[in-house]
Amino acid sequence: MPYDKELDKAVFEEAKEFGNTKIVIGVYSYNNAEAKLQIAREFKNADGQWQYSKLGRLTKEEVQGVLPIISSAVEKMQ
Repeated sequence: MPYDKELDKAVFEEAKEFGNTKIVIGVYSYNNAEAKLQIAREFKNADGQWQYSKLGRLTKEEVQGVLPIISSAVEKMQ
């Protein structure tokens, strides 16, 4: 069964910007299944638009910035 965007429900989503990048924390439920946490990085391209990028490693500043958001996201998963 292919992925259907209509079945993907965002329970929680918040982003934290760090200069020309941002980290997006989200909780999503696909087809009413158990909600799961997703962490993604986006960066501004030459046109100033946000574009998906591999998350990779986080700096200490990034970790400290997203930890409160992750805590809020976990509360939404219950």
